Amino acid sequence: MEYYYLTDKGKVRDHNEDSVVIVENFNKEILMAVADGMGGHNAGEIASSIAITHLGKRFKEVATVGDKEDAIRWLQETVSEINVLIYKYTDEHPESSGMGTTLVTAILTKNFLLIGNIGDSSGFVVKNKKIHKITTDHTLVNLLVKSGELTEEEAKDHPKKNVLMKALGAITNVEMDIFDVETDIDGVFLCSDGVTNMLEPEIIEKVLNDKSSVEDKVNKVIFKCNNRGGNDNISVAYLEMKGAVESW
Repeated sequence: MEYYYLTDKGKVRDHNEDSVVIVENFNKEILMAVADGMGGHNAGEIASSIAITHLGKRFKEVATVGDKEDAIRWLQETVSEINVLIYKYTDEHPESSGMGTTLVTAILTKNFLLIGNIGDSSGFVVKNKKIHKITTDHTLVNLLVKSGELTEEEAKDHPKKNVLMKALGAITNVEMDIFDVETDIDGVFLCSDGVTNMLEPEIIEKVLNDKSSVEDKVNKVIFKCNNRGGNDNISVAYLEMKGAVESW
């Protein structure tokens, strides 16, 4: 098993509001997470940092997340804690009012894989040289597509494509969508919308299918996003499953 993560501010933004991490706990279970912050006065990176720091810290504190049901409960509880922490920070720092963050995360153990999200950061799995999106974006245009008011093509360039319907720090109670995913896969790929807005799935697949290292693949994805304009912060967490059984 190999993994790597990286974040880049891109070519347009003057600072980076994304945060990303991959950590292992005592039982060698793996947590991957990407958060894309938002808010004025540089508060976006504070929200995303709170999310990633707390999630990673709590994961390393537990020897194991337990069985699948325990892990789902742990994840929902930890996400609720993060939401409270962001609200608390906003109360103590009124200038950061309105800050929030997306969150996409994966928990991988020898028995199961869970992928969860809030907002429009995306979780994919790689299987048979194809990437498959697991998460559903919590955006206004996605709701309009589902209701038939917009087509997929119209949604791509819609002026409100980045309007979120769900984010951490936006409302007092927020629940993460959690997906139970098969483990017979080749990899897990998490990213912020700075990737999905710049690269078609076929381009990401091409990078992930080459013979280079996991680190090189992550760097190449970020390079391609920047090469196309780098309109947003760019974050990737990527894991390849080769040798997964032996690592446990």
